[in-house]
Formats: sequence, structure tokens, C-alpha cells
Amino acid sequence: MERLVVIGGGESGVGASILAQKQGFEVFLTDLGEIKPEYKMVLNQKQISYEEKKHSEEKILNADWIIKSPGISKNSALIKKIKEKNIKISSEIEFASQYTGAKLIAITGSNGKTTTTSLAYHIFKNAGYNVGLAGNIGKSFAWQVSEENFDYYILEISSFQLDDIQNFKPHISMILNLSPDHLDEYGYNYQNYIDAKFKITKNQDPQDYFIYNEDDKMILEWFNKNNTEANRFPFSLKSEVKNGAYMDGNNIKIQVNSERLEMKINELALSGKHNVANSMAAGIAGKLSKIKSEVIKQSLADFEAVEHRLEFTYKINGISFINDSKATNVNSVYYALETMNSPVIWIVGGKDKGNDYTELIPFVEQKVKAIVCLGLDNTKIIETFKDIVSEIVETQSMKDAVQAAYSLGKKDDVVLLSPACASFDLFKNYEDRGNQFKEEVKKL
Repeated sequence: MERLVVIGGGESGVGASILAQKQGFEVFLTDLGEIKPEYKMVLNQKQISYEEKKHSEEKILNADWIIKSPGISKNSALIKKIKEKNIKISSEIEFASQYTGAKLIAITGSNGKTTTTSLAYHIFKNAGYNVGLAGNIGKSFAWQVSEENFDYYILEISSFQLDDIQNFKPHISMILNLSPDHLDEYGYNYQNYIDAKFKITKNQDPQDYFIYNEDDKMILEWFNKNNTEANRFPFSLKSEVKNGAYMDGNNIKIQVNSERLEMKINELALSGKHNVANSMAAGIAGKLSKIKSEVIKQSLADFEAVEHRLEFTYKINGISFINDSKATNVNSVYYALETMNSPVIWIVGGKDKGNDYTELIPFVEQKVKAIVCLGLDNTKIIETFKDIVSEIVETQSMKDAVQAAYSLGKKDDVVLLSPACASFDLFKNYEDRGNQFKEEVKKL
């Protein structure tokens, strides 16, 4: 019996354990932290052996196969030892994909992944397709493969999940955009990160499809030196596209082979140019899957925004509070500031991942009246903006950040939590950060 060790006892790790047990592996799960009670209950019920608050190397390094949680750094000492012993390492996504015959639609990019994945799922669901939602969103992919019987999966995929790709083969893959992110995990080398993203197309063949952003110069540069066997369907906000989608004045046009769909931009549920791009990408996936144009248009019109992504929360004394906690990189904040039409009090900061804030300077000059830093080390933020924004305040708790922002605001201003950083210095994750923001605003 092959021994399979799962490193990480969160949603993806527990899901991988359940599927591995079903497939006849001897399974052991290990987590350096504490495993949540609800996951422990499942592991106990299924009689899957596990440990928490430690990694016993003698129980890990005798594995035939390791499934690594995307949250565990590939630069960690344990992962290096596993690689030295030439033990096969996979992500939960890679592992689960080998045990399903469902068609996979896999979506990656530096920004807009969750929105576009949710939007595509909404379209497929409205079309009556038997479809699951997984990856970095919803319930574990492996768990669903073990217990459900879907014909399609819409998967949100991060670069960390793509790092260990061997056989993962989506029927439709998508790269929405590229901007420097997680560079601390990629040797501060942007090209390494780009190459990880493009692994999404690695195993695709001429029966498969690749949807990509034709306005993104890094994507086009990759194509100068590399190729994919998949059929290419670009989308663009700037120029006409023959097979794919583009913005034409106040309309979007989607053309897939002989099928054509046209829709007014002001009918889209989501505002902002980046969401026009996301809507086009999801629309192409729908058309490639033979979904009727009317269903796609209706779905793009009645979709409800994702929590923690430009989520309007409250208006207090004329000041609007917007929760964009999911903006964990500079490019996300760029999109957020682009959509703002009122003076902004910007709450920013957290665990820096090698950020370069200079691309935000034009928007900050134009739209930001005050900055509230929320992090343990705000040096880089202050250095970049101190000559542009006269009012910069430092805080180290959400309560202080919200109160400072409120006191700086007046009627018709917007308080925007759009941190540009990971949340791990002060919060459990971006959801915890966003929820604390909403709680503190409610108390004002």
C-alpha cells in the first residue's frame, strides 16, 4: 500500500486526505499549527491518522507521495528535505484532478480570480449545468471529487497550486492578468512567478482552450518565447479581437467561432474596467461550453459581488466605507482606486510581499486625501507617499485604523480598506481582516 502524507490540516489538506483514503492509500496528515475542531472531527470519524503542532520528520520522509498545502512555503526546510529525498510532491488540485472525469475550467491571474471564478460558476449554474466550485474558493476540490459527481468544476487556482503541476489538464484555462505578487516565494524574480502561472496551460492539447488578456504585455512577452497547444481566445479592453472578446465603445462583444454575443457595459452587474475584463473572460468560457447567449447576458447582469472585494459596507454621516480586504497586492489596489470617484481615505499595509508602490502614485495624487497605515512595518508605504499625501497616520489595530479614517473623513468621502499586502502580521487571513473592518465600522 502506498503511503501518502498530507502537509497542512486546513480545507484542502483534509479534503486530500479523504480522497486519498478512498483511493486506497495509507494516509497520514501533519500540521505545524492547531487543526480546527471541525476538521479534527472529520479526520477522527474517517479514522485518518494525523498529528498537530509538529512535523515528525520520520513519519513524513518515508512517504511515497506528499500533498502540500498551498500555504506552506516551498522554501521551508521540510520541503527542501522532501525534495532531497526525491519524494513526489503535488498540490491538492493536481492530486484530485487525477480522480475525476469532469471538465475542468481553471482560472488564474494576479487579480480578479475570485470574482471571475464566481462569475463563471454563476453562468454555468444558471445554464443548469451540474457544476462544482473549488480551488482557492468554496469547498476543497479533492473533498468534492471524493463525495460529489459533478460534470464540470470551476477552479480558482493560485501560482502556489501551479508550482507542483505534473498532469493537471484543464479543458479551459485562463490567465486574467499578471503583476508582481508573492515575489518573496519566487526568489524576488518576476519571471519565476510568470512561469508558474503559465503552468496552467502545460498539459493542454488542441482540444482545449486558453483564455487570456491581450492587453497584458507580460502575457504577450511569454508568447514570444513559448507556446501552448490549446486554442487561444484573447480578450481586450483596447483593440478588436476576431475570436474572443473586446470592448467596443459602450459595449462588450464576444465572438466564439460563429457564435456572437453583444451586451451594454452599463448592464453588467460589476463596475470598473477590470470587471469588464473579468466579465468578458467568464463570458468566453460560457460560450466555449455551449451556453446560450441569453443565459450568459442574464448572469453577467444579475451577479452579486464577492465579499471582501470592493464590498460597500456602510454609509455613516455621508462617509462611505468600502471593504476591499482581498486586495493583497499593488495591482488590486490600482483597480480599486481606478473605480473611486470621491476623495479617498485609504487604509493600507500588512505583510509586504516585495511590493513596488510607485505605480499607484498617479491615482494616489489624484484621489487620496489621507492614508491610514495598518501594519507592523509601514516604512515603505510612508517613504513612497510622504511627499504626495500630507496626512499619513500609523495604526496597529483595525479599531484604531477605522477610527482614524473616520475622524479624517467628511461627507461624500470614501474610506477604502485596500491593503496591498498579505494580512498575516495582524490577522488570520484577509477574511478576518475584512470582517474586523466591517465590525469596527458598525460600532462607529
